[in-house]
Formats: sequence, C-alpha cells, structure tokens
Amino acid sequence: MGQSSVRGDRPRQRDRRARALGWDDSLYEGGSGPGAAPGGSGDDSGDDRGGEGRRNGPPPRKGGGTSGGRTRGKGRILRLTTMVLSVLILAVAGAGYLYYNHLNSILKKNELTLGDKAMADHKANAAGQTPMNILLIGSDARNSDVNKRLGGARDTFDSPPLADVQMLVHVSADRSNISAVSMPRDTLLKMPKCTDPDTDKVYPASTGLMLTNESLGRGGPGCTVAAWYNLTGITIDHFMMIDFGGVVSMADAIGGVPVCVTDNVRSRDSQGHGSGLKLKKGTTKVQGEQALQWLRTRYGFEDGTDLARTHAQHMYMNSMVRELKQNTKLSDPIKLRKLAESATRALTVDEDLGTVKKLYDLGEDLKQVPTSRITMTTMPWQYSTVRAGKVEPKKDEAEQLFRMVREDTPLDGKASKKEKPKAKAVSSKDEAAPAAEIAVMVRNGTGSANEAPVRGRAAAVTQALAAKGFTLARADTRLSPQERTTVLFPSVDLEGDAQAAAKAIGVPLTSVRKSTDVSGVTLVVGADWRTGSVFPKAAVKADDKTPESARALNGEDKNACMKVDKNFTW
Repeated sequence: MGQSSVRGDRPRQRDRRARALGWDDSLYEGGSGPGAAPGGSGDDSGDDRGGEGRRNGPPPRKGGGTSGGRTRGKGRILRLTTMVLSVLILAVAGAGYLYYNHLNSILKKNELTLGDKAMADHKANAAGQTPMNILLIGSDARNSDVNKRLGGARDTFDSPPLADVQMLVHVSADRSNISAVSMPRDTLLKMPKCTDPDTDKVYPASTGLMLTNESLGRGGPGCTVAAWYNLTGITIDHFMMIDFGGVVSMADAIGGVPVCVTDNVRSRDSQGHGSGLKLKKGTTKVQGEQALQWLRTRYGFEDGTDLARTHAQHMYMNSMVRELKQNTKLSDPIKLRKLAESATRALTVDEDLGTVKKLYDLGEDLKQVPTSRITMTTMPWQYSTVRAGKVEPKKDEAEQLFRMVREDTPLDGKASKKEKPKAKAVSSKDEAAPAAEIAVMVRNGTGSANEAPVRGRAAAVTQALAAKGFTLARADTRLSPQERTTVLFPSVDLEGDAQAAAKAIGVPLTSVRKSTDVSGVTLVVGADWRTGSVFPKAAVKADDKTPESARALNGEDKNACMKVDKNFTW
C-alpha cells in the first residue's frame, strides 16, 4: 500500500486546536505566504482568534486595519474544486506508456475505510446498474515544503491533518445525474473506531461528540470515510483527497471562472479579518489570487458564517464545471501533461481507484452527466446545544437527504432517464377479509447503518394492529433492518388484506407491494418508524423531496449570485 503523505508523526495539541475550528477566519483568511490577501501582515505565528462568543455572533463591521491572523488554508476550497478538475484533466490527457507508469508511481494510495463496520453492498436497479459514491476530502496537511509554504501556520507543521473540506458526490446508477452533499467543517458527530494502517494504532469510538474534520487525524482518509458511513449509512465506493501541493498551478487552467455578487464587495473588517476579495457588482471572471479569495470568503457574504462560504463554493464549482465543458484552452497537450502531473502529485485515492486508467474511467462516467443534472447541497444543520458555535445534523431533514442518496433518488426532483415515473398507488380490486380474519406477521426492521434496532418494536406495532381489530397479528422475533416501512404480500389474492392492514395504522399504499420473500401478509417496521403506534405523517410528506434547508443549487443555474452584506460594500 502506498504511504499517504498527509499524516505527521507528532501529535497536535487537541484542546488548543479544537478552539480554532469554529467560525474563526484567522485560520483561513488574511494571510501569509504567496497569494496572501491584500492587507495581510505576512506573520503566520500570531493568534487573534478571540473568544468563543465572538465567533458565534455576526461578523464585525467593515473598516481599516490589517490582519495578524495565521493563514490556515488559503487553498482550502481549491483543494476541493481541483479534485473535479483533476479527474476531468486526467480523463482527456494523452500519455505514453512510460509517462503513464510515471503518473501511477506518484499517485498516493490509502485504504478505503479504517472503521470496524463493513459497508453494505449497493443494490442494483432494474437494469442491473449500481450507483457510485465518492467522498472528496480537502486536507490541511503541512508535511512537505510546498504544503508548508502554501499553508503557513508554522506551529502546525508535520502535525496530524484536518479534513476541512468534505463533500460526498453521488453518481446515479444510470449515470444521468450527480448529487453532492457538503458537510460543514464545524459539524459535531460521534467518531467510529479506526485503526491506523501504518502504525496499527487503534482510535476507539468516541463516547461524546467530536468535530468531523478531526477524523483525518485518526489514521487517515479511511477514518473520514468510516465517519461518514457511521453517520449517513451511505455506502462509499471511493475517496479522493487533495492537499495544498499542485493546487495553485491548476487554478488558472481554465482561464477563469465567472462568479456573481449582488453588490460591490470587499471582504475586510475593521480588525483585518477577511479574504481581501474586492469585486464590483455583477459577474466577474476570477482566477489566480482572486479565485482563492472567493473560495475563502465568508466576511461580506450573506450572514458571514461558514455556511454562506459553502454556498459560494457551490456556485464556483458549478460555474467551473460549465467552463470546463465549453473551454477550448485545455486542448494543448503540453499544458495537459503538466496539469496531469500536478494533479496526480496532489491526489491521494483509495487503493481501488489507484491507477490513472481508473481515474480516466471515472472521468468518463462523470462526463456523461449534463450540468443541468448536477445538484449541490449542504447537509441540513442546526446549532449545537453541546458546544457553542458548532453545528449538528438537523435530524429529520439530514436523514431525509441521506436516505435519498442511499436510494439513488435524484436531488433535483427529476426522475432518472431510465426510470419509469412512479405510479400512484390505487386500492386493490381484491376485497379485503374482515380484520379479525387477516393474519399479519410483524417484523422489527428499525435497525440501520447508524442506529441500533428499537427493542420490542414488533410487539408494540402488533398490539396497535390488534387494537384495530387485527387479532391474528403476531410479532416475529427475527430482525429485518431496512430504511422504510413496508407491507408485503405473496400473491394478488392477499393484496386487499395487506392494504387493509396498512390503512389501519397509517402506512401509505405506496409502501404495500408484492414479494415472493414472504408467505403471508408481512409488515416490516422500518427505520423511518421507530416510535408510536401510527405511522408518522412526516415520513409520508418528506418522501423523495430535497429539504429546503439543504439549499439545493442546480449546475445549470447561471443566474446564481452571492448576496452581499451591506456593511462590506464599497
């Protein structure tokens, strides 16, 4: 196995670092080194993070001043956007056999998952196709001369990295659409048990909540993959991680990316915080330092939080993909060769994706998807009651988004091109028997990839059916974990009985279906119904609809424009 170059040998002081992972932009903006924002002091040894309460409120108002803050990651989001660019470049770059072997030799590889929970297999659709999920990770590692020069923050050199950018890219089974889900870097979650493949050090599962970006320091990208699976239950096929190296050289490859702001904006406050971005109202093509500034800006955008910055990054990535698809400047074979080399040096991938040929094949898959079928979203979140200024998944809405990805449901609301429109369920022509004569077997399926089954659930629902007159209902002791509640019947002469049982406790008729896996009417209580005696209406209403809180942004939306805070205009 190829050794990833992202992990250092010396531990980082966790308590101090944890305080620096909130909304504080002294770690990300106003910087040092090449490409620093205007007004930066160039000093990366200071610390102006301020108190926890300062970071939780609105951003400071505009004014003069210079930044004394450390630059934590000036290429933070370009690391992410470059992943997309890298795949497309590798997909079209021509290389001879020797050069192909050379690229393979510099591509870093690591294990896909370091968790102790095996990921579930994908379920094929009717055409025998399976979806693909890729976790994109932006590492802040400072373990090489290039990364140290670009990243600054000398006191973190050679220490464990942080996964400051995390985005799950879901490619549909029929390759007709792509859905992306970003997780805010300040998300608190429970960490799974991970074993470092290089040192065999075991990191036990956390008993409390930890910041999601600390997963990378618990053995490598495979632990970040395990953390995502532990939270979402989404099977992850590959990861692609990129660090600072190679980012700057690829930033100008497409000749600039059009971005839009609602007003003149300058990202700089009276204390010197901000990226230094200065743009006129309307659309501007940004590249080089301006592109870096756009991707790092939160002061001046919307409410000044990292969530606003994530939305701006989504706009940039969609625009970048549109430019890549129509740009002719990438036809120069010499430029492509240089870009392929820098992209390959900057990447760490899972072992199953560890050749240029496999990256090429991945690029071919991605190229099939039109920009109009690309949807960028952010995990629905709410402020944490455990740690001020941090966030946690907004349970029902985040789970709705995760379920849609698990079930290969397009986040843009359109049916896949090889999918038949879902027919509305109608009442069966088969007349149901009296409730007292209908035998129903009830199974507990409330367990999921990230939650244990609810004990006694089958018995509780059996009692609810009996109260409705289904006195022949019986609880099965077997567990049948599944995401959604279903009522199954083996033959058409029992369809009416199955629908009657479903109606009695509020299960929609769309969840009643024929199955040869059962011998009689069988109700499987899924993970969407963990409490109560009547199926929750919220589970019905939320069916296959992307939550508004996910802020879905379509890849073809050329009118997307970042709202500017009036206190940061000029």
